[in-house]
Amino acid sequence: MSRTALRICPLCEATCGLTLTIEGTRVTGARGDRDDVFSRGFICPKGASFGAVDGDPDRLRTPLVRRDGELREATWEEAFDAVAAGLRPAVERYGPNVVGVVLGNPNVHTMAGALYPPVLLAGLGTRSVFTASTVDQMPKHVSSGLLFGDANAIPVPDLDHTDHLLLIGANPLESNGSLCTAPDFPGKLKALKARGGTLTVIDPRRTRTARLADRHLAIRPGADALLLAAMTYTLFEEDLVDPGELTPHLQGFDELRDAVRDFTPEAVAEACDVDAGTIRTLARELAAAPTAAVYARIGSCTVPHGTLASWLVDVLNILTGNLDRPGGALFPQAATDRTPRPAGPSHGFALGRWHSRVSRYPEAKGELPISALAEEIDTATPEGEPIRVVVTVAANPVLSVPDGDRLDKALGGLDFMVSVDPYLNETSRHADVVLPPPPPSQSPHHDFAFNTLAVRNQVRYNRPAVPLEPGRMAETEILARLVLAATGMHGADPSAVDDLVIGQTLGKAVKETYSPVHGRDAKELAGQLAGVSGPERRLDMMLRLGPYGDGFGVRPDGLSLEKLLAHPHGIDLGPLASRLPQPLKTRSGKVELLPRPIADDLPRLRQAMAERAEGLVLVGRRHLRSNNSWMHNVPALTGGTNRCTLHIHPEDAAGLGLVDGQAVGVKGAGGAVTAPAEITDTVRRGVVSLPHGWGHDRPGTRMNHAAKDPGVNVNQLLDGRLLDPLSGNAVLNAVPVELITKL
Repeated sequence: MSRTALRICPLCEATCGLTLTIEGTRVTGARGDRDDVFSRGFICPKGASFGAVDGDPDRLRTPLVRRDGELREATWEEAFDAVAAGLRPAVERYGPNVVGVVLGNPNVHTMAGALYPPVLLAGLGTRSVFTASTVDQMPKHVSSGLLFGDANAIPVPDLDHTDHLLLIGANPLESNGSLCTAPDFPGKLKALKARGGTLTVIDPRRTRTARLADRHLAIRPGADALLLAAMTYTLFEEDLVDPGELTPHLQGFDELRDAVRDFTPEAVAEACDVDAGTIRTLARELAAAPTAAVYARIGSCTVPHGTLASWLVDVLNILTGNLDRPGGALFPQAATDRTPRPAGPSHGFALGRWHSRVSRYPEAKGELPISALAEEIDTATPEGEPIRVVVTVAANPVLSVPDGDRLDKALGGLDFMVSVDPYLNETSRHADVVLPPPPPSQSPHHDFAFNTLAVRNQVRYNRPAVPLEPGRMAETEILARLVLAATGMHGADPSAVDDLVIGQTLGKAVKETYSPVHGRDAKELAGQLAGVSGPERRLDMMLRLGPYGDGFGVRPDGLSLEKLLAHPHGIDLGPLASRLPQPLKTRSGKVELLPRPIADDLPRLRQAMAERAEGLVLVGRRHLRSNNSWMHNVPALTGGTNRCTLHIHPEDAAGLGLVDGQAVGVKGAGGAVTAPAEITDTVRRGVVSLPHGWGHDRPGTRMNHAAKDPGVNVNQLLDGRLLDPLSGNAVLNAVPVELITKL
C-alpha cells in the first residue's frame, strides 16, 4: 500500500519541496509540493527523478575496508576501528597538517554536511582544507569578505520585484540558480518580462537563458571584469552614480572613481568583443531602471579575474543605489543565522593568513586551492611534511579538479585515506575505508546554507521519509563518529559531539549582551531543547537563538523546532528586506568600496585590455538533468541532450574540416581528450564547450550506468596552474585549447 511523504529536494540549489510516493520503503514517485511555502509545486527533471536517485542499485550499503589491497565489506565497528588506526597516529607523529580534508558540493545539500565538518576541522586543527568552492564560487566569497567584512554575506537579486536584471555567466534555466536559491528561476524570469521588466544576458554561449533575454551579448570568455569595469567608469563619467540611502554606509568612493579611470568602454571593447556604445548603453539602462540587479555566477568566477568580476557586480549594484533595497540585490536572513549583533565596526576579513606548502598559494576563507591538492601530496619541500592522509566527504576531485590524472596517482600513494561517499567512484576507489551514507529519503533535511542565499526568507524541515534500512547508519552519526575517531575519542558515544557543540554555543550565547539568553544558565537552556536526535536538538537551538527565534521563551511567537514541525510545508518569513548596516563586519563598519587586495590586483586587469588569445578557447556548460558527476549513474538523468560532446561553431568547424559527430581531439596544458563534435551556433566563434562531470572510465569504480557512456573529463585539459590569485579559484573557462582533427 502506498503513502506519501514530504521531502525538500537535495539535488540542486533550488531546494524545491517534493511530495514523494512511497511503497513499503521504496520511493516510487516524486511530484512538486503545491503547498510548499517556497517552491509552490515547481519541480525539474532532477526532482522528478528523486526515486531513481534514491534507489540507485550502485549505492553502497555497507562500509568497505581495504584488506590485502582489496576493498571488502566490513561492519561499522571494523570500519571506524580502521579509521582511528589509520588517521590519529599520523596526526600524532607528523602534526595535523598532514591530514588533508576535502569537502565536496553535496555537503551543503545535507544536514550532516552542514553540522559536522566544521567540528571535524576544528578538532583536527589542520590547515590542509580543500573544498569545491575553489572550483566554483570562492571569488564571490572573497569579494564579499573584502567589501562587507563577511565572506558569507552574499547579496542575491530580488527576482520577484526587480525591473531590470543583468545576468553574467549564469544559466539558471539549466542550473536552477546558484548562490541564489530560487525555486522556478525560469518562471521568475518570465514573470519579470511579463511585468514589463528587462532581462539582459552576457554569455559566450546562447544558452536557454540567453534565448529568453531581451538582449544577449556573446562576450569573449574571461572578459567579464573588463566589461563591468567599463560600465563602472561610464557611471562615473556620465554622472549617473546615485547610491541614495547607501551613501552613509560607503567608504572609498573617490578612490574607486580613480581606480577605474583607465577602463573606458573604448579601451576594453576589443578585449571584450563588445562595442563601446553597447557598454555605455548597458550602464545607462542599469542606472535608469526604477530598480535593477546585477547577478553573476560560475562563468564569471572560474576565469582569471574572477574576484574582480565578483567585486564589480556589487560595485555596480551599489553605485546605482540597488544594493540592499527591494527590487535590487538584498541580504537574505536565514532562520538559523546567528543572533543579529548590533551594527558597528568588527574584525573584518583577511586573506593569506597561511599559505600552501609547495606553491605558497594564500589561504582564502580558511581554505587552500583544491587545484593544489595533488602537489601537496606528491611533492616534498623543506617547508614541512606533505599530506599523508586524506579524508574526503562527498567529494570526487579526480573528476572535478584540474589534472585528475596527477591527483589520481597522488591519491594512490597516500599512507591512508577515508571517504564518506555513497559510491565507489573515481576518487573513493583509492580509500582504505569507505563509509556510505544512506539515501536521501532516509535522512532528515534542512537547508542551512541555501537559506542564507534564498530569494525569499522561509524555513522548512523534513524528518526522514523512510526509516533507516537495517545495517545502515545515519549520515549524521557517520560524521560524528568520524569526528571522534579523528580527535582521539574513538569509541565514545557519538552524541558527545552534539553535546559539545550545544554546550559551547549556549555557553557563548549567555555571555553576549545582545543575545536573547544573556545572563541565563546554559545547562538549563540545553535541557529545554527539543528533538529526537542530537542534530534535531542543534537545529532547535539555532532556530531559537536565531533572528526569528523564540529566544527560549523570550518571544513566545518565535520559531522553534516544535513550531516548525507543526508546519510541514514550511513557514514563510516574508520577502527580503533592507538590512544595512547590520550585516557589515568590516573594520570600519562600512562597505569598503576599494579594499587593498582589490586595488593591488587591478594592474593585472589593466594588462588584460591588451591581451587577446589567438585560436580557440574552452568554456564549460551544465545540463538541466545534471549537477554533480554521480548523477550520470542515474539512467533517467542521462541521454538526450545530456551528452558529453564538444560544441563548436559551424564556421570554426568548416575551417577545420569537421563534420557533426566526428571524433576530435582537444589538447590543453594539462593533457588531451577525445570527444564527438557537435556543430552548433549556440557557441560564438572562437569558442568550444565541453560539459563537466564526465570521464567515468577509470577501473575499480562501481558506477555501472555511468561507465556505459563515460564521456571525457574536461578538467584533464587543465594543469592546475591557472588560478585567480585573490581567491585561489581554478580557471576553468577562457582556457586556450587546440583541436586535433586527424586522429
